[in-house]
Amino acid sequence: MGISGRRPVRVAVIGVGSLGQHHARIFAGLEEARLVAVVDADPDRAATVASRHGVASLTSCADLPRDLDAVSVAVPTSAHAPVVETCLRRGLAVLVEKPMAATLGEAASMAREAERAGRLLLVGHTERFNQIVRAARSRVRDPRVIETHRLGVFTARSTDVDVVLDLMIHDLDVILSLVPSRIASIDSVGVHALTDKVDIANARLRFENGCVANVTASRISTDRVRKLRVFEADSYLSIDYARQEGVRYALRRPPGSQPEIVREQLAAANEEPLLVELRAFLLRLRGEDAPAVTADEGLRALETALRIVEQISEAGGDAGGRGGIP
Repeated sequence: MGISGRRPVRVAVIGVGSLGQHHARIFAGLEEARLVAVVDADPDRAATVASRHGVASLTSCADLPRDLDAVSVAVPTSAHAPVVETCLRRGLAVLVEKPMAATLGEAASMAREAERAGRLLLVGHTERFNQIVRAARSRVRDPRVIETHRLGVFTARSTDVDVVLDLMIHDLDVILSLVPSRIASIDSVGVHALTDKVDIANARLRFENGCVANVTASRISTDRVRKLRVFEADSYLSIDYARQEGVRYALRRPPGSQPEIVREQLAAANEEPLLVELRAFLLRLRGEDAPAVTADEGLRALETALRIVEQISEAGGDAGGRGGIP
């Protein structure tokens, strides 16, 4: 169900830690939204974020006001399923941060609940809303080889999940959106370094149409790198997610002339991806056409990530494995 008329969408943010606080900031600044409340199990954190925006400070979803339209959920992944399903049963539209859930069973249950309730459920894969990714997608036709590197310096944030679900899943989602084919097999390797979770991982995805994607993620690097490269039969495209910059080299064969390499600088507005994502969520809630990562797409990205996690775990966390996704 959508929102009728042009009134602002009444929204609350559940979980206002390092990421959720930015959801609150953006909603508070959008004309299309009216931030009503923030919720966090830590009362001091909830009060601090709520005071910035002049909204209600809550510590439980049970206390959410009755006149809400939607929520964004940025609590720890292990709590996604109960929070999201509670909100859907209340008739609220939901945007849940990635990864969609801790398990495929939980994610599937969330999707079924959204269908039963007739409410919108979208997944927060923010890189899809990065303007340079959107510019690149319009140039990609038939990728043969894809390489991604997502490296970050170590922080204590998100150590409840391994690097595959924390960082790599961003690139898995983008790759799955670019390649119109099913995955045939995955080879993966991972290493425990500073935590009891996998901190460095690499996966090689082979698709049924012949495309191969090599995906690397680390959260214990000295530099922050966010890059994607796409190789096609007659072109090479490279983007930097963080800088929102990209370039494409294409082979052109003018009639009667020698082939030449043409360089194209990709043009993209330098706009905060989370802002684009949250605005699109509001537009979809109004029934307007806007980009989105659906529950089915969130499930597919999670399924792929968990298969990689499973392979690494079966190999003891510091070796590789081979397997297919049916």
